[in-house]
Amino acid sequence: MSVSAVALPARVSLLSRLGAYVALTKPRIIELLLITTLPTMILAKGGLPRVWLMIATLVGGALAAGGANAINMYVDRDIDKLMHRTAKRPLVTGVIAPRNALIFAVTLEVVAFVELWVWVNLLSAVLAVSATLFYVFIYTLWLKRTSKQNIVIGGAAGAMPVLVGWAAVTDSLAWAPVVLFAVIFMWTPPHFWALAFKYKDDYEAAHVPMMPVVATFRRTAIEIMAYTLVMVGLTLLLAPVAHLGLLYVVSAAVLGIGFIAMAARMWAQATPKASMQLFSYSITYLTLLFIIMAVDVFITH
Repeated sequence: MSVSAVALPARVSLLSRLGAYVALTKPRIIELLLITTLPTMILAKGGLPRVWLMIATLVGGALAAGGANAINMYVDRDIDKLMHRTAKRPLVTGVIAPRNALIFAVTLEVVAFVELWVWVNLLSAVLAVSATLFYVFIYTLWLKRTSKQNIVIGGAAGAMPVLVGWAAVTDSLAWAPVVLFAVIFMWTPPHFWALAFKYKDDYEAAHVPMMPVVATFRRTAIEIMAYTLVMVGLTLLLAPVAHLGLLYVVSAAVLGIGFIAMAARMWAQATPKASMQLFSYSITYLTLLFIIMAVDVFITH
């Protein structure tokens, strides 16, 4: 047997382990968080910030979010094994030991704080780590298993990157990032409840009181529509607050009407397919809204 043939299994095992550590950080969630950070930096600057500042902020934000997600997996490993959607996560399969996962997560948070403090500013570092603390202690350890409003309040953590992005450029906060924070805060329940509706049985088996588990479909649909209407209103309020132009206003209105229509369709059809269509659209909606916001800055300013 050749040396390469003997080494191959170990190499594959190492790659699998590295992949498992990446999976702990929930890369898809990080990607969505960063999509909101960069356009906010452009809005704060009124143009394109320094390339190094953008890179440093995105790296620090990704490390902080990754650490928070890894801690979330560490805490939730007992219920993750009860749900089909999360049954293949690294701490459920045993690819990574819980202690190692926690060390990895805390290390990411420390590195994120130091990186942001040194290369960006202290305010952005404090905001990023504060988001982690809120996500871990308020959402994961307290609300997730005890309140149907878990994702509503917990959504504040996911809205923090816009504050981090604004602070990275200005070393301060203002009304514009506060409105952006509110937009994402109101976006989170419709986005997550649409997904939770499909996986209602999973959450029920794990005794997690997500809205679709503890309330009727009609009640959940009503709340989704209510949050959607407020969110769309806030996106339009952002225009005068942040001095955005016609491109943003028209786009926000069109995208908002699309979101309202998808929410109404989910309400009317009451099917997992309709809920997942709303979930998918919510991601597209937020991505396009922030991209168009950034483009409008270059046109308007």
